[in-house]
Amino acid sequence: MKKILSIGLMTTFALAATAQSSLKVIKTLKIGGSGGWDYLAVQPNSNRLFLSHGTLVNVVDKVTGDSIGVIPNTAGVHGIAFVPALNKGYTSNGRTNNSYAFNLKTLEVTATVATGEKPDAIFYDASIKKVVVCNGKSKDLSFIDPETDKVVATVAVGGAPETAVSNGAGKIFVNIEDKNEVVAIDSKTYTVLAHWSIAPGEAPTGLAIDAKTKRLFAACGDNKMLIVLNAETGAIVANLPIGGGCDGNAFDEITKNIYTTNGEDGTITVIHEENANKFVVTETVATKKGARTIALDEKTHLLYTPTADLEATNAGKRPRAIPGTFQVLVIGK
Repeated sequence: MKKILSIGLMTTFALAATAQSSLKVIKTLKIGGSGGWDYLAVQPNSNRLFLSHGTLVNVVDKVTGDSIGVIPNTAGVHGIAFVPALNKGYTSNGRTNNSYAFNLKTLEVTATVATGEKPDAIFYDASIKKVVVCNGKSKDLSFIDPETDKVVATVAVGGAPETAVSNGAGKIFVNIEDKNEVVAIDSKTYTVLAHWSIAPGEAPTGLAIDAKTKRLFAACGDNKMLIVLNAETGAIVANLPIGGGCDGNAFDEITKNIYTTNGEDGTITVIHEENANKFVVTETVATKKGARTIALDEKTHLLYTPTADLEATNAGKRPRAIPGTFQVLVIGK
């Protein structure tokens, strides 16, 4: 514990030393419309950005923000995943307990796949060729075969799964928000391998991975910590300070930077991975309140985070979005 606290203290000093940020909001994409938002995703090798937005998915040009189309009737949509080799995408529809398969070119829905209850985060694991869905209420993961649009396995994880990532080599890791732990899963046999505590981290939301250094990055917005874990043993490597209200994070394999979007503070915390055991908070980037999830464009290294203009509210109450102000902030140099 003393070692963990000293690492956090060192990074606090590093944060104070970097008064001037090299990253900033370089553009705001005006989307409009009403309804809440959650995850967003950059389609690989494309100019398209997919945004979960209430009961639909907005598809926009990632440079201009111009509308390209919508995927309608996605009640309570949380996330979007892509299977480029099959020209397909998938949504996780939280209120209807299903996932839509859609044609990536036309955006037409081609299948409805029943999942667990309250599907949330979703991603495609190319190493096993399955779409993985985190089901918050039924406390399990659904594995969808995109060739057949059928669920081929369901794995109970013992708590509410928030976000999952793959190491590309037979393991999937998932944040369990209500248990303060990360669960490791054998993605080929669909079995749970381990439950790892992330204490002192609480209520982990965002999760990212560096498959090369075998490090997991679990963001805990409730108590403003990023917990770094060894992806082989579950041992805690570092504990770093972030902002409040983080609901997503991302890792850039090229720059070796970890980004957490802190919706309560209206900031992004930037943490640099110097090596597998050394991490330094390098800067805090001003965004806007409500900007709590994130997508990284691996080609341009730009960051995207959605929010809206928020109404003034009394302390302790969650501010409401002003209708028509839904937007995406683009962060770069």
